[in-house]
Amino acid sequence: MTALPSVSYSITVRLEVPAGGSTVSKLTTAVEQAGGLVTALDVTASGHERLRIDVTCAAADTEHAGRLVEAMRAVPGVEIGRVSDRTFLMHLGGKISMEAKHPIRNRDDLSMIYTPGVARVCLAIAANPEDARRLTIKRNTVAVVTDGSAVLGLGNIGPEAALPVMEGKAALFKRFAGIDAWPLCLDTQDTEGIIAVVKAIAPGFAGINLEDISAPRCFEIEARLREELDIPVFHDDQHGTAVVVLAALFNALRVVNKDISEVRVVLSGAGAAGTAILKLLIEAGLQDAIVADIAGVIHTEREGLSPELRWIAENTNAAKYSGDLKGALAGADVFIGVSAPNILNGADIATMNKDSIVFALANPDPEVDPAAAHEHAAVVATGRSDFPNQINNVLVFPGVFRGLLDAQSSKVSIQMELAAAKALASVVTDDELNADYIVPSVFHPEVHTRVAHAVRDAAGGKAPAAEMFPDDSPGALI
Repeated sequence: MTALPSVSYSITVRLEVPAGGSTVSKLTTAVEQAGGLVTALDVTASGHERLRIDVTCAAADTEHAGRLVEAMRAVPGVEIGRVSDRTFLMHLGGKISMEAKHPIRNRDDLSMIYTPGVARVCLAIAANPEDARRLTIKRNTVAVVTDGSAVLGLGNIGPEAALPVMEGKAALFKRFAGIDAWPLCLDTQDTEGIIAVVKAIAPGFAGINLEDISAPRCFEIEARLREELDIPVFHDDQHGTAVVVLAALFNALRVVNKDISEVRVVLSGAGAAGTAILKLLIEAGLQDAIVADIAGVIHTEREGLSPELRWIAENTNAAKYSGDLKGALAGADVFIGVSAPNILNGADIATMNKDSIVFALANPDPEVDPAAAHEHAAVVATGRSDFPNQINNVLVFPGVFRGLLDAQSSKVSIQMELAAAKALASVVTDDELNADYIVPSVFHPEVHTRVAHAVRDAAGGKAPAAEMFPDDSPGALI
């Protein structure tokens, strides 16, 4: 699959060219002939003899960006100055910051925001710890916690290298749900150590978002924290992925007029995401599934099954099929991949049932070339932004946490996840639904509010009311 120019590999080249003549048009032509895409051209300084120009263009990858620079350098009269990677520039100094909600303009402000006035608020919380939700940032704050062991598709790159991803996650929480999230990158990959740290910092947060922690440790970490904390714990790689996959599947099944209780699903990948997807699909009514991992199809007679794989074996593959993934696809209605790139081809997809559905979600290279899958499947989705039907967790986690925080929930349940999936699917109306539009844009105005309301209702919460102090609260003077 040939990579196309992408804004994520966008560069800005500052250069000088002779004033007048055709040099500028030659620059544009040189970039396009080298496979790039010019997205902006700005004159930043002008003189009688020379022009200084910033040329912004999209490349397919870092190596391709270098070739575009050399193509511009080869144009007669061009002098290359500074070359800036726009993605790196966006991360310069980090992507998030803390700001005060109230100005500190004078001694009066200082005495209420800090000492001595703050002491009375502290004592009120000490007398009634539940007031922390009313009188501090706790009510609207989520910790984004990682150990850097499974970052994106990059693997175990450590806590420092994971920080840009966690900052981005925090920025998305704020943009789409108004939630103040903070990245916590832990310098330990010990299960007990992670659990201890999260429990220790939990009093300052209303929710914990676990992120990019490798399997199988992520299962125990999440399970223990859910049991031992009184705030919701949500491993987005598991449950965020599961919710958006189920929402997309609901709508894909609407396209092909099939029911989830009647289709056969083949799932490639039995790690954190795959296991959560399977559990949520079963909760939604799936009856027939086969799961494969790197060692082959999972069945009860396969040796060396971990507890997690044993659960999968006991809840899928009733016929005890023991062949390979490609054989399992024959006659299947749905393929969902959260595994590895290029493990299938178009011929494999051709063996599936009529009006088949393919979700090839490995990133950046999916399990099967989307173009090849399209030749045989009725609906195709990927995790990429340059194809229709991008399955993206950002459609889910902001709304889920908004609903949990508004309900002041102490837990996340699979029923809440199912409600979130149904709400997300419902954003796509019957008039809008088609094979290339089964999930809405993350910028759709109803996505996050509809998911938040569904989760809040499933959690038994009420719509947020105007802020009030109870009659017996120190803040209620009248």
